[in-house]
Amino acid sequence: MTSFISHTAVDCANAYALSEWWKQLLGYVDLPDDPNLPGHVECLIQRPDGDHRILFIEVPDVKQIKNRLHFDLRPEERTRDDEVAWALSIGATQVADHRGIHGPGTGWVTLADPEGNEFCILRSTGELESAPQSS
Repeated sequence: MTSFISHTAVDCANAYALSEWWKQLLGYVDLPDDPNLPGHVECLIQRPDGDHRILFIEVPDVKQIKNRLHFDLRPEERTRDDEVAWALSIGATQVADHRGIHGPGTGWVTLADPEGNEFCILRSTGELESAPQSS
């Protein structure tokens, strides 16, 4: 028998504040029977369909180097560039811009959440489907 990933854990300084920020970015929600409240040192959020969960855990140490693990986000409703603009408007910061790295219409943008945890925004599914296919 194999194991499966129960949830993704994120170490942070303020579990409640960071979980609220990610809920806004991803459209995730609290678990119906376990709402997150200010002061909680562990806050669990999930996709509305319950498919993926993220657990924010308060730890005493601060982030000092690049993440060894990060999220790659693929927009469902907006384009990559619109999603980047949205994330920046709610408090993300841009770390690196790799748009066009493999030619026009390719690449991703690396951002950081309010506590400096890095994540990437990729091209949307629609952008991938409409991209010319190389042979």
